[in-house]
Amino acid sequence: MAHHTLKSGYTSLVDRLNLFPQGAPPSKLLDKILTLLFSEKEARLVSLLPIKPFTAAKAARIWKMRLPEAQNILDKLSSRAILVDIDHNGETEYVLPPPMAGFFEFSMMRIRSDVDQKVLGELFYEYLNVEEDFIKNLFTLGETQLGRVFVHEPVLSNENAIHVLDYERASEVIRKATHMGVGTCYCRHKMLHVDRACDNPLDICMTFNTTGASLIKHGFARQVDVAEGIDLLDQAYESNLVQFGENVRNRVNFICNCCGCCCEAMIAARRFAIFNPVHTSNFIPAINEHSCTGCGKCVIICPVEAMTLVSANDPKKPKRKTAGLNENICLGCGLCVRACEEDSLELHSLPERVITPLNGTHKAVVMAIERGKLQHLIFDNKVLFSHRALAAVMGVILKLPPIKQIMATQQVKSRYFEALIAYSERRLT
Repeated sequence: MAHHTLKSGYTSLVDRLNLFPQGAPPSKLLDKILTLLFSEKEARLVSLLPIKPFTAAKAARIWKMRLPEAQNILDKLSSRAILVDIDHNGETEYVLPPPMAGFFEFSMMRIRSDVDQKVLGELFYEYLNVEEDFIKNLFTLGETQLGRVFVHEPVLSNENAIHVLDYERASEVIRKATHMGVGTCYCRHKMLHVDRACDNPLDICMTFNTTGASLIKHGFARQVDVAEGIDLLDQAYESNLVQFGENVRNRVNFICNCCGCCCEAMIAARRFAIFNPVHTSNFIPAINEHSCTGCGKCVIICPVEAMTLVSANDPKKPKRKTAGLNENICLGCGLCVRACEEDSLELHSLPERVITPLNGTHKAVVMAIERGKLQHLIFDNKVLFSHRALAAVMGVILKLPPIKQIMATQQVKSRYFEALIAYSERRLT
């Protein structure tokens, strides 16, 4: 009986995690990860929580327990970065973040003794880098993805700089954040435990705004001011790291400083390039074949292997090579421009600007529509039978190709929809 209860608690938690637009495919490895991070009781209780932010009073009603007891459980989960606690108009609200970007990363953002991080790192590596179903689901389903690349600002020309919007600059995210914290890079920390880590900086991944405030509060990130944040960004630039951040324009919650060898987003961009798993910047490098010497520095620095050396087709020098670009997989990060010492590379604006969701709500709705999970956002209280029934009906409707295609059109990403989201959020505040 105890074994059955243990299994059902974690199974329910997996079902709950898969209500997110980006879920976590069931796996024996996932079960082992969850047993390290949650007790059976916590798994069962968390499986009942809504997707949208909730108060302690709401959790107490769902869990059918007294408010002080529910409050104590929520605070303990927040102290371990399983939940994110948010101050909203003087009242604390809680939210269960998705596994990524969420409590998977948070579990490795600091050195801790309450969890065996070596075992956890090894399990993460097997689940994400070997088994791959999780990464495929995270990065390859739908058109709208979790994250986007920020352009490498130091290589922007004066002309290019005019066309870069504030939300496309990592430096502006730092300057405008209400809170900013820095923690250990989950990806390199994980790789450290399987003897695959590079020597790039560890304490350099950035978290902002409400998520940043919660992680700082509980010691998972170190609070920094704007000046130190810009210094850390400069360090990332000098280390040739790619800025990969949340795919929203307002209130960005994270920017990771990614290397090509350890970081999940860059690995996914190489492995699943055909699915465009990472949104690019609004730039693409252009090659001056006449001045390019074929030194290969741009090839070495490219984190997704978009740059190659190809024949220069020079009849006088048949062995001469020049840089070649696969535009279909290029991230537009600009690292290759930095590496080129012959000024043979420069950034050009894309003919059509990449669409970036307005905020987290807008992103979640669009991702849910594209992945057939909108019903989970609309009918968010899984405890109520009526909601479960309506969610099931909505799920069937969304699987009908004409409806799904209509709802996933560009209209969902339009200015009208953005204005509707913004209006709804103002009404709630």
